[in-house]
Amino acid sequence: MKNLKEIVKKLNKAKVLVIGDLILDEYIWGKVERISPEAPVPVVWANRRTHVPGGAANVANNIRAYDAEVHLAGVIGSDDNAELLLSELKKNKINTKGIFVEPDRYTTVKTRIIAGHQQVVRVDWEHTEPLKQEATRKIFNFIKENISYFDAIIIEDYGKGVINAQLLQGLILLAQAHKKIVTVDPKEDHFQYYREVTSITPNRKELENAVRNLKIRDNKNKLKLDSDKLFTDNDVDRAAEQIMEYLGIESLLVTLGENGMKLFEKNKKAVHIPTVAQEVFDVSGAGDTVISTFTLGLCTGASKLEAAHIANFAAGIVVGKVGTATTTRNELSERLS
Repeated sequence: MKNLKEIVKKLNKAKVLVIGDLILDEYIWGKVERISPEAPVPVVWANRRTHVPGGAANVANNIRAYDAEVHLAGVIGSDDNAELLLSELKKNKINTKGIFVEPDRYTTVKTRIIAGHQQVVRVDWEHTEPLKQEATRKIFNFIKENISYFDAIIIEDYGKGVINAQLLQGLILLAQAHKKIVTVDPKEDHFQYYREVTSITPNRKELENAVRNLKIRDNKNKLKLDSDKLFTDNDVDRAAEQIMEYLGIESLLVTLGENGMKLFEKNKKAVHIPTVAQEVFDVSGAGDTVISTFTLGLCTGASKLEAAHIANFAAGIVVGKVGTATTTRNELSERLS
Protein backbone atom coordinates (compact mmCIF):
# COMPACT_ATOMS: atom_id res chain seq x y z
CA MET A 1 0.00 0.00 0.00
CA LYS A 2 2.86 2.36 0.78
CA ASN A 3 4.26 1.82 -2.71
CA LEU A 4 0.84 2.39 -4.30
CA LYS A 5 0.47 5.67 -2.41
CA GLU A 6 3.83 6.85 -3.74
CA ILE A 7 2.70 6.03 -7.29
CA VAL A 8 -0.55 7.97 -6.78
CA LYS A 9 1.45 11.05 -5.73
CA LYS A 10 3.19 10.98 -9.14
CA LEU A 11 0.12 10.52 -11.36
CA ASN A 12 0.11 14.25 -12.16
CA LYS A 13 3.55 14.13 -13.81
CA ALA A 14 2.44 12.46 -17.05
CA LYS A 15 1.54 14.00 -20.41
CA VAL A 16 -1.08 11.93 -22.23
CA LEU A 17 -2.76 12.09 -25.64
CA VAL A 18 -6.30 10.67 -25.80
CA ILE A 19 -7.63 9.78 -29.27
CA GLY A 20 -11.16 8.64 -29.97
CA ASP A 21 -14.87 9.35 -30.11
CA LEU A 22 -15.83 12.57 -28.36
CA ILE A 23 -19.21 12.58 -26.62
CA LEU A 24 -21.20 15.18 -24.72
CA ASP A 25 -23.00 13.59 -21.78
CA GLU A 26 -26.18 15.51 -20.96
CA TYR A 27 -28.09 14.92 -17.72
CA ILE A 28 -31.65 16.05 -17.08
CA TRP A 29 -32.39 15.83 -13.36
CA GLY A 30 -35.82 15.69 -11.75
CA LYS A 31 -38.26 13.58 -9.77
CA VAL A 32 -41.19 11.27 -10.50
CA GLU A 33 -44.53 11.69 -8.79
CA ARG A 34 -46.99 10.14 -11.24
CA ILE A 35 -47.45 7.99 -14.33
CA SER A 36 -48.34 9.63 -17.63
CA PRO A 37 -52.01 9.36 -18.70
CA GLU A 38 -50.79 9.05 -22.30
CA ALA A 39 -48.72 5.89 -21.82
CA PRO A 40 -47.54 3.69 -18.92
CA VAL A 41 -44.36 5.70 -18.39
CA PRO A 42 -43.23 7.94 -15.52
CA VAL A 43 -43.53 11.71 -15.81
CA VAL A 44 -40.23 13.31 -14.79
CA TRP A 45 -40.53 16.79 -13.36
CA ALA A 46 -37.25 18.22 -14.63
CA ASN A 47 -35.54 20.92 -12.59
CA ARG A 48 -31.89 20.88 -13.69
CA ARG A 49 -29.75 20.16 -16.78
CA THR A 50 -25.98 19.53 -16.69
CA HIS A 51 -23.32 18.66 -19.26
CA VAL A 52 -20.05 16.78 -18.82
CA PRO A 53 -17.48 15.45 -21.31
CA GLY A 54 -18.12 11.81 -22.26
CA GLY A 55 -16.43 9.07 -24.29
CA ALA A 56 -12.81 9.93 -25.06
CA ALA A 57 -13.47 13.35 -23.51
CA ASN A 58 -14.36 11.68 -20.21
CA VAL A 59 -11.04 9.82 -20.23
CA ALA A 60 -9.33 13.18 -20.68
CA ASN A 61 -11.46 14.54 -17.83
CA ASN A 62 -10.34 11.68 -15.59
CA ILE A 63 -6.70 12.42 -16.37
CA ARG A 64 -7.14 16.14 -15.62
CA ALA A 65 -8.82 15.24 -12.31
CA TYR A 66 -5.40 13.81 -11.32
CA ASP A 67 -3.81 17.16 -12.36
CA ALA A 68 -1.93 15.51 -15.24
CA GLU A 69 -1.58 17.17 -18.65
CA VAL A 70 -3.88 15.81 -21.35
CA HIS A 71 -4.52 16.53 -25.03
CA LEU A 72 -7.54 15.34 -27.03
CA ALA A 73 -7.74 14.28 -30.67
CA GLY A 74 -11.03 13.59 -32.47
CA VAL A 75 -13.89 15.30 -34.28
CA ILE A 76 -16.98 17.32 -33.42
CA GLY A 77 -19.84 18.68 -35.48
CA SER A 78 -20.56 22.30 -36.33
CA ASP A 79 -23.37 22.75 -33.82
CA ASP A 80 -24.33 24.13 -30.40
CA ASN A 81 -23.46 20.86 -28.67
CA ALA A 82 -19.91 21.15 -29.98
CA GLU A 83 -19.64 24.55 -28.33
CA LEU A 84 -20.95 23.11 -25.06
CA LEU A 85 -18.40 20.29 -25.19
CA LEU A 86 -15.47 22.58 -26.04
CA SER A 87 -16.50 24.92 -23.24
CA GLU A 88 -16.44 22.07 -20.70
CA LEU A 89 -13.06 20.86 -21.98
CA LYS A 90 -11.48 24.31 -21.81
CA LYS A 91 -12.95 24.86 -18.35
CA ASN A 92 -11.08 21.73 -17.24
CA LYS A 93 -7.85 22.85 -18.98
CA ILE A 94 -7.89 20.04 -21.52
CA ASN A 95 -5.92 20.86 -24.68
CA THR A 96 -8.24 20.78 -27.72
CA LYS A 97 -5.81 21.50 -30.59
CA GLY A 98 -6.25 17.96 -31.91
CA ILE A 99 -10.04 18.32 -32.24
CA PHE A 100 -11.30 19.03 -35.76
CA VAL A 101 -14.74 20.19 -36.94
CA GLU A 102 -16.56 17.93 -39.40
CA PRO A 103 -19.56 19.92 -40.75
CA ASP A 104 -21.21 16.78 -42.18
CA ARG A 105 -21.42 15.14 -38.75
CA TYR A 106 -23.16 16.28 -35.61
CA THR A 107 -21.56 16.10 -32.19
CA THR A 108 -22.39 12.85 -30.41
CA VAL A 109 -24.72 13.47 -27.45
CA LYS A 110 -26.03 10.99 -24.89
CA THR A 111 -28.91 12.42 -22.85
CA ARG A 112 -29.73 10.64 -19.59
CA ILE A 113 -32.89 11.49 -17.66
CA ILE A 114 -32.41 10.94 -13.93
CA ALA A 115 -35.25 10.74 -11.41
CA GLY A 116 -33.80 10.88 -7.93
CA HIS A 117 -30.81 8.53 -8.20
CA GLN A 118 -32.39 6.34 -10.89
CA GLN A 119 -31.72 6.64 -14.62
CA VAL A 120 -35.10 6.50 -16.37
CA VAL A 121 -34.07 6.56 -20.03
CA ARG A 122 -31.15 7.45 -22.31
CA VAL A 123 -31.41 9.16 -25.71
CA ASP A 124 -28.44 9.00 -28.15
CA TRP A 125 -27.71 11.32 -31.08
CA GLU A 126 -24.73 10.05 -33.05
CA HIS A 127 -23.04 9.24 -36.35
CA THR A 128 -21.28 5.87 -36.64
CA GLU A 129 -19.98 6.07 -40.21
CA PRO A 130 -16.17 5.95 -40.61
CA LEU A 131 -14.44 9.30 -40.90
CA LYS A 132 -13.57 10.61 -44.30
CA GLN A 133 -9.92 10.06 -45.28
CA GLU A 134 -9.22 13.78 -45.06
CA ALA A 135 -10.40 13.91 -41.44
CA THR A 136 -8.37 10.81 -40.56
CA ARG A 137 -5.33 12.41 -42.17
CA LYS A 138 -5.75 15.57 -40.08
CA ILE A 139 -5.81 13.56 -36.85
CA PHE A 140 -2.81 11.45 -37.86
CA ASN A 141 -0.77 14.51 -38.87
CA PHE A 142 -1.52 16.11 -35.50
CA ILE A 143 -0.27 12.95 -33.74
CA LYS A 144 2.83 12.75 -35.94
CA GLU A 145 3.78 16.36 -35.27
CA ASN A 146 3.37 16.08 -31.49
CA ILE A 147 4.07 12.47 -30.49
CA SER A 148 7.49 13.16 -29.00
CA TYR A 149 5.80 15.39 -26.40
CA PHE A 150 3.59 12.67 -24.90
CA ASP A 151 4.40 9.87 -22.46
CA ALA A 152 1.44 7.72 -23.49
CA ILE A 153 -1.42 7.46 -25.95
CA ILE A 154 -4.89 6.22 -24.98
CA ILE A 155 -7.16 5.00 -27.77
CA GLU A 156 -10.85 5.30 -26.85
CA ASP A 157 -12.89 3.30 -29.36
CA TYR A 158 -16.65 3.75 -29.00
CA GLY A 159 -17.33 2.68 -32.58
CA LYS A 160 -18.45 6.14 -33.74
CA GLY A 161 -16.05 6.25 -36.70
CA VAL A 162 -12.91 8.00 -35.43
CA ILE A 163 -10.93 4.85 -34.70
CA ASN A 164 -10.31 2.95 -37.94
CA ALA A 165 -7.74 0.58 -39.41
CA GLN A 166 -6.01 3.28 -41.44
CA LEU A 167 -5.48 5.57 -38.44
CA LEU A 168 -4.34 2.84 -36.04
CA GLN A 169 -1.92 1.20 -38.43
CA GLY A 170 0.09 4.40 -38.76
CA LEU A 171 -0.38 5.44 -35.14
CA ILE A 172 0.90 2.19 -33.63
CA LEU A 173 3.99 2.13 -35.88
CA LEU A 174 4.67 5.75 -34.91
CA ALA A 175 4.27 5.00 -31.20
CA GLN A 176 6.60 2.00 -31.42
CA ALA A 177 9.25 4.08 -33.16
CA HIS A 178 9.07 6.64 -30.34
CA LYS A 179 8.77 3.97 -27.58
CA LYS A 180 5.44 5.31 -26.30
CA ILE A 181 2.92 3.49 -24.10
CA VAL A 182 -0.29 2.73 -26.03
CA THR A 183 -3.40 1.52 -24.21
CA VAL A 184 -6.80 0.79 -25.75
CA ASP A 185 -10.36 0.84 -24.44
CA PRO A 186 -11.57 -1.50 -27.18
CA LYS A 187 -14.63 -1.92 -29.36
CA GLU A 188 -15.39 -5.62 -29.75
CA ASP A 189 -15.70 -5.38 -33.56
CA HIS A 190 -12.28 -3.75 -33.89
CA PHE A 191 -9.92 -6.03 -31.95
CA GLN A 192 -7.96 -6.85 -35.10
CA TYR A 193 -6.87 -3.17 -35.24
CA TYR A 194 -5.02 -3.26 -31.90
CA ARG A 195 -1.98 -5.36 -32.80
CA GLU A 196 1.18 -4.79 -30.74
CA VAL A 197 -0.17 -2.10 -28.40
CA THR A 198 0.96 -2.07 -24.77
CA SER A 199 -2.35 -3.15 -23.25
CA ILE A 200 -6.11 -3.29 -23.80
CA THR A 201 -8.84 -3.00 -21.14
CA PRO A 202 -12.00 -4.82 -22.28
CA ASN A 203 -14.88 -5.72 -20.03
CA ARG A 204 -16.00 -9.34 -19.78
CA LYS A 205 -18.68 -9.04 -22.49
CA GLU A 206 -16.35 -7.30 -24.93
CA LEU A 207 -13.75 -10.03 -24.41
CA GLU A 208 -16.33 -12.76 -24.99
CA ASN A 209 -17.74 -11.18 -28.15
CA ALA A 210 -14.29 -10.40 -29.53
CA VAL A 211 -12.99 -13.94 -29.24
CA ARG A 212 -16.13 -15.28 -30.89
CA ASN A 213 -16.02 -12.66 -33.67
CA LEU A 214 -12.36 -13.28 -34.41
CA LYS A 215 -12.92 -17.06 -34.49
CA ILE A 216 -9.54 -17.68 -32.89
CA ARG A 217 -8.75 -21.38 -33.28
CA ASP A 218 -6.60 -23.89 -31.44
CA ASN A 219 -4.10 -26.29 -32.99
CA LYS A 220 -6.87 -28.70 -33.98
CA ASN A 221 -8.58 -25.91 -35.92
CA LYS A 222 -11.64 -25.97 -33.64
CA LEU A 223 -13.09 -23.08 -31.74
CA LYS A 224 -12.10 -23.20 -28.09
CA LEU A 225 -15.27 -21.26 -27.29
CA ASP A 226 -18.43 -22.68 -28.81
CA SER A 227 -21.05 -20.10 -29.78
CA ASP A 228 -23.83 -21.82 -27.81
CA LYS A 229 -21.78 -22.33 -24.66
CA LEU A 230 -22.04 -20.26 -21.46
CA PHE A 231 -18.98 -18.01 -21.07
CA THR A 232 -17.42 -19.22 -17.81
CA ASP A 233 -14.61 -17.86 -15.63
CA ASN A 234 -12.27 -20.41 -17.19
CA ASP A 235 -13.31 -19.13 -20.61
CA VAL A 236 -12.30 -15.61 -19.55
CA ASP A 237 -8.78 -16.89 -18.95
CA ARG A 238 -8.60 -18.77 -22.24
CA ALA A 239 -10.10 -15.89 -24.20
CA ALA A 240 -7.65 -13.38 -22.69
CA GLU A 241 -4.68 -15.62 -23.49
CA GLN A 242 -5.88 -16.16 -27.05
CA ILE A 243 -6.48 -12.46 -27.63
CA MET A 244 -3.02 -11.59 -26.29
CA GLU A 245 -1.36 -14.13 -28.56
CA TYR A 246 -3.47 -13.11 -31.55
CA LEU A 247 -2.65 -9.40 -31.12
CA GLY A 248 0.94 -9.82 -29.93
CA ILE A 249 0.37 -7.55 -26.91
CA GLU A 250 2.14 -7.35 -23.55
CA SER A 251 -0.89 -7.38 -21.28
CA LEU A 252 -4.66 -7.36 -21.01
CA LEU A 253 -6.72 -6.00 -18.11
CA VAL A 254 -10.29 -7.32 -18.14
CA THR A 255 -12.90 -5.62 -15.94
CA LEU A 256 -15.41 -7.98 -14.33
CA GLY A 257 -17.99 -5.67 -12.76
CA GLU A 258 -18.77 -6.65 -9.18
CA ASN A 259 -16.02 -9.30 -9.40
CA GLY A 260 -13.27 -6.71 -9.82
CA MET A 261 -10.74 -7.22 -12.60
CA LYS A 262 -8.09 -9.63 -13.81
CA LEU A 263 -4.65 -8.81 -15.18
CA PHE A 264 -3.00 -11.00 -17.80
CA GLU A 265 0.65 -10.45 -18.67
CA LYS A 266 2.82 -12.22 -21.19
CA ASN A 267 4.71 -15.16 -19.60
CA LYS A 268 3.16 -14.47 -16.16
CA LYS A 269 0.38 -16.02 -14.13
CA ALA A 270 -2.94 -14.14 -14.31
CA VAL A 271 -3.84 -12.13 -11.19
CA HIS A 272 -7.43 -11.60 -10.01
CA ILE A 273 -8.03 -8.27 -8.23
CA PRO A 274 -11.27 -8.27 -6.18
CA THR A 275 -13.46 -5.18 -6.24
CA VAL A 276 -13.04 -2.60 -3.49
CA ALA A 277 -16.28 -0.72 -4.28
CA GLN A 278 -18.14 0.03 -1.04
CA GLU A 279 -21.41 0.98 -2.76
CA VAL A 280 -22.53 1.22 -6.36
CA PHE A 281 -24.77 4.05 -7.62
CA ASP A 282 -23.73 4.37 -11.28
CA VAL A 283 -21.25 2.43 -13.42
CA SER A 284 -21.31 5.04 -16.23
CA GLY A 285 -17.74 5.88 -17.21
CA ALA A 286 -16.10 3.41 -14.82
CA GLY A 287 -14.15 1.88 -17.71
CA ASP A 288 -12.84 5.35 -18.59
CA THR A 289 -11.54 5.73 -15.04
CA VAL A 290 -9.84 2.33 -15.24
CA ILE A 291 -7.92 3.00 -18.45
CA SER A 292 -6.94 6.56 -17.49
CA THR A 293 -5.66 5.52 -14.05
CA PHE A 294 -3.94 2.38 -15.36
CA THR A 295 -2.16 4.36 -18.08
CA LEU A 296 -1.05 7.13 -15.75
CA GLY A 297 0.31 4.48 -13.40
CA LEU A 298 2.39 3.00 -16.23
CA CYS A 299 3.69 6.49 -17.04
CA THR A 300 5.11 6.80 -13.50
CA GLY A 301 7.11 3.60 -13.99
CA ALA A 302 4.71 1.43 -11.98
CA SER A 303 4.42 -2.24 -12.89
CA LYS A 304 1.28 -3.30 -14.71
CA LEU A 305 0.08 -5.06 -11.55
CA GLU A 306 0.60 -1.96 -9.41
CA ALA A 307 -1.16 0.21 -12.01
CA ALA A 308 -4.05 -2.28 -12.15
CA HIS A 309 -4.49 -2.23 -8.37
CA ILE A 310 -4.63 1.58 -8.36
CA ALA A 311 -7.12 1.55 -11.26
CA ASN A 312 -9.28 -0.88 -9.27
CA PHE A 313 -9.38 1.48 -6.28
CA ALA A 314 -10.21 4.42 -8.58
CA ALA A 315 -13.08 2.50 -10.18
CA GLY A 316 -14.38 1.62 -6.71
CA ILE A 317 -14.63 5.32 -5.94
CA VAL A 318 -16.37 6.51 -9.13
CA VAL A 319 -19.10 3.84 -9.13
CA GLY A 320 -20.16 5.24 -5.76
CA LYS A 321 -21.02 8.56 -7.44
CA VAL A 322 -24.06 9.40 -9.58
CA GLY A 323 -23.41 10.22 -13.23
CA THR A 324 -20.21 10.21 -15.28
CA ALA A 325 -17.70 10.85 -12.49
CA THR A 326 -13.99 11.17 -11.79
CA THR A 327 -11.75 10.85 -8.77
CA THR A 328 -8.65 12.72 -7.54
CA ARG A 329 -5.25 11.87 -6.11
CA ASN A 330 -6.45 12.94 -2.67
CA GLU A 331 -9.54 10.71 -2.83
CA LEU A 332 -7.43 7.83 -4.09
CA SER A 333 -4.84 8.25 -1.33
CA GLU A 334 -7.58 8.33 1.30
CA ARG A 335 -9.16 5.15 -0.09
CA LEU A 336 -5.76 3.42 -0.12
CA SER A 337 -5.46 4.29 3.55
